[in-house]
This record gives sequence, structure tokens and C-alpha cells, in this order.
Amino acid sequence: MTLRPSLLALALMLSPLPLLAADAPAKYRSAQEIIDASPASDWHTPAAENLLYMNLAGGRVIIELAPAFAPEHAGNIRTLAREHFWDGLSIYRSQDNFVVQFGDADADDTAKAKSMGSAKPHLPAEFQRPAQGLAFTALPDRDGWAAKTGFVGDFAVGSDGEKAWLAHCYGALGAGRNNDDDSSVGAELYVVTGQSPRQLDRNITVVGRVLKGMELLSTITRGPDPMGFYENAAERTPIISIQLASELPADQRVPLQVLRTDSKTFADAVEARRNRVDGFYKRAAGHIDLCNIPLPVRVGAAVK
Repeated sequence: MTLRPSLLALALMLSPLPLLAADAPAKYRSAQEIIDASPASDWHTPAAENLLYMNLAGGRVIIELAPAFAPEHAGNIRTLAREHFWDGLSIYRSQDNFVVQFGDADADDTAKAKSMGSAKPHLPAEFQRPAQGLAFTALPDRDGWAAKTGFVGDFAVGSDGEKAWLAHCYGALGAGRNNDDDSSVGAELYVVTGQSPRQLDRNITVVGRVLKGMELLSTITRGPDPMGFYENAAERTPIISIQLASELPADQRVPLQVLRTDSKTFADAVEARRNRVDGFYKRAAGHIDLCNIPLPVRVGAAVK
């Protein structure tokens, strides 16, 4: 009696089976391919009362306020916009790898300072808020600045489990202040244009983020060292106006849509960036930083 047929059968059982079509690894899709295939339900339109249109000679910057994190500042900013506080003022500071700052360059001179109208002259610091009640979409990776990071709505957020705060990512809008923590009123604002200065998290009130038009701010000529304040007023960038979208008729508003950060499309796009594998990348990072995740924004239903 020979054992050869039985051994052959056993060998066949132990040999790896060829991959079936259903078992083949899924083809890698780039983040943009994933976003391009997204359903309409994965997009939302930000509330018009939270959108600022900053009109410059070169175009329009669209900013979204974050009243869930800084309600007092958001309220004051809305008042200032309705009363045309920033119209005719300027971007008077551009510090390399840091921020551009705008408002009244003469604010510290009581004889020259522009009136803030009916806006409140004093606000509480709004550096952070309770984490409870927030719909927090967490990221999988560790962060050096917060125990947890992720997104709440359109905003990049850090949290320690008890408190949550807006992160100083590229495009974040903050309220400039003096040494006292409650010395910001929302009249002097800055936008992060450099490497994310996360050391500022929970030290300054962050009031929102730029959704569209960052190229108009990030390319502004840098001011002199050490802080980028222009010595010559002619070097400042004039602000034509800053207005609330809600103050315009619906047909004059930009039909802007933002990808929902709690959607499967967003999660898949983040993972595609986190583990990019294509003809160029030879090694996937397997990690992504909070501030390296762009927020997809489009105008209308077809333009990405």
C-alpha cells in the first residue's frame, strides 16, 4: 500500500490557495478620488450667520466662525462686521512662518483709534470649553499637544477628555490679545499662515478658520523682523470690507459647501493620506497630524 496519494492530498490542502478575485487587495484610491466619488449627503453648507466675507483687492477670503467654542467673540465679531468696523482698515502685519494680522493699526492710540460702535469693550477669555456635548470625530494617531485630536464640525480640535479647544492649524483665525487672558475683543484678528504654532493652543481664543482664499493671505509680502509689523503704512494690505454672508441676499452669497468631517468620505480620505501608496510614495507614513488634514471645500456641486 502506497502513501503517495494521501501525502499529495495533504500537501495540496496545506499549500496556499491562489487569490480569488474577491480576495485581491483593493486598488488604492487617492484622497481626491475618494472625495470626487462622494455622495451629495456628505457635504453641508455652513450657516450664513457664521460666514465672513473678507474682500481684498485681489479677491475674497471666506472665514467660518466657531460660536460653539467662542460664542462671546463670535457675537462681537458679527456686530463689528454688521457695523462695518473693518471696512477701510488693513492687514498691518505679516510675520514669516507665523501669521497675518488685521484690524485697526492705530488701536493703541486713543486719539486715532476707530470706534468699535456697539460691540462689547470687554469679553471673557474663551481658550477652551467643556468637551461634553460635542460630536467629536477622533483621529487614530498620537499627538504631542493633546491627549486626543479630531474634528468637531469643520474645526480641528484638541481635547484632554474634559476640555476641548480649537487648534492653531494653518488657516486658523485667532483673536489677538495683550498679556491679560481676557484682553481680546475680536477687533484685532490674525490668521495662521505658517507651520502650525500649536504652543498657542489654550493660550489665545481661536474664533474660526479660513475656508477659502488662503492664497490671498499666505502670499502677502512679509513685514520686517522681529514680528512683521509694517513700518510704512503704504505696505499694508487694504481691507475693502468684511461682511457677514447673512447680510447679503441669498443670490449674492457664495454657494460654498464643506465636506462633513463625520462622513465616511472624510474618514476614507484621511486614511488615504495617512497611508498613501502609489507610484510616487515608496513607504506609507502610517500616521497623520491633525494640522496636515485639509478640509475639502467646494463652490457649487461640481467644483472641488
